[in-house]
Order: sequence, then C-alpha cells, then structure tokens
Amino acid sequence: MDWLILIFLGLTAGTVGSLVGLGGGIIIVPGLLIFGNYTNLLPAYSPQTIVGSSIVILVVIGLSSTLSYMKEKRVDYKSGVLFFAGSGPGAIAGAWLNKLVSTDGFSLYFGIFMVMISFLLMVRDRIKPIKTIKGIERSFTYETGEIVTYRYSPLIALLISFFVGVLSGLFGIGGGSLMVPAMIILFGFPAPVAIATSMFMIFLSSVTGAAAHLILGNIELFLILALIPGAWIGAKLGSYINKRLKDRTVITLLRWMLVIVGIRLVWQGMFG
Repeated sequence: MDWLILIFLGLTAGTVGSLVGLGGGIIIVPGLLIFGNYTNLLPAYSPQTIVGSSIVILVVIGLSSTLSYMKEKRVDYKSGVLFFAGSGPGAIAGAWLNKLVSTDGFSLYFGIFMVMISFLLMVRDRIKPIKTIKGIERSFTYETGEIVTYRYSPLIALLISFFVGVLSGLFGIGGGSLMVPAMIILFGFPAPVAIATSMFMIFLSSVTGAAAHLILGNIELFLILALIPGAWIGAKLGSYINKRLKDRTVITLLRWMLVIVGIRLVWQGMFG
C-alpha cells in the first residue's frame, strides 16, 4: 500500500509541477505530511526528511520535464542560467534568514501577495513588460507560425531572480511559484517558454539543494525509490498535456495553483 500511495503522489506531483512550471514540491511536501500525520497509510517522517527527499524528487521531475521540453525547443537556456545565477544565491540567503526570523507573520502577508499575483495574471494583457533599450532579446515560434519576441535587462533579471530566490528559501515554496509569473508579467515571456525555462531552473537548483540535504542526512531512501517512477512519468505527462493546451488555459491553471500556494501560506501564518 505504501508503494502505491507514493507512486501516485509522485505521478500527481510530476504532472502538476511540469504542467505549470512549479516543480512539484507543493504536492509532495503537504502530501507526505497529511498521509504521515493524519492517517495510518504512511509513516510520519520528520519535516526535514520530507523536504530533503522532496528536493531529490524535484531533480527527477526537473530533468524529465526539461528533456521533454528540449525536444519541443521551448527551453531558453541562456535565460535559465542567468535566472539561476540570481535565484541560487538568493535561496541560500533566504534559508539563512529562515533561521533568524519567525516566518509565520510573513507567511500570512506573503500568502496574500501570492493570491494577488494570480489576479495580476488575469489582467496580464493590460500590463506592459519592463522596457529596456539594450538587453537580451529572444524569440519563440509557435506551431501556428506566430513569432513572439521578448527582451529584458540582465541586471534587472538578476536582481528580480535574487529576490525570488530569497523568498523561496525563506518560505520553502520553490522558485517556480514566483519566477514563472515574473517571466510572464515583467519580461513578456510566452507561457510555454516561461514554464519550460522554469523547469530547467528547478532542475539546476534542486541538484545543489539535494546535495546539501544528502550531506545533512535528510534523505529517506524508501521515499526516493517509491516516488521516482511516478514523478518521472508524471513530468513527461505534464509536458505532453502542456503542449496541447492553449496559453490561456495553462495560465488559468497556473493562477489556481498560485492561489493554492497562497492559501497554504496564509494558513501557515495564522495557525503555524
């Protein structure tokens, strides 16, 4: 029974995470906590073990979905590496801040902020991306032949991604929850490119995070072995579904996932 539950949990996390570019940690972590603490279906693992094992699974989800999106030429590698250069150190700084401050009060307001971002995605067509005269210019061609060009300043991208990294490290929500909306709203990325590039970033950041948790001994081998098959298949499935959905539909799904993350943070801030 344990294996079946974990395979299904990995499949769900991989599918949802790859579909909207959020990774999958928002499914795995609460899922393991609920099954372990409120049912007799799984053992009750420590939060550190759950987070450490979840990050290892994010490596699998990130790699699987990135390989799928690579075949469709949706990954913007140059932008992904640049954003990771900012978000990686930011996440380390955020994790350090997490030990120094009580995040419960912040979680309440940050959760509300996340919900507000979901509403900004609703009116994104009325928001003009940050204009820059000089910067990195990229383009993406849809299957219909439509070409979308987007441009951004490397300095602004580094600053924003560092800020996103700090928040993700501080609250443990995963950088994709903020980086995907930032790419779409602030820099004008097409949704397919933003999501694929986010999964590439998540792969890079998860490798470093998994190494740290491995050294700290926060990884449970049974969880890893049981979650990996479903997570790998789910990531492939999520990218397959993403390719067949319209941008507007994908962004609607992203908005609802951000609302769920926001509500979770509000709950954490109010009840600890």
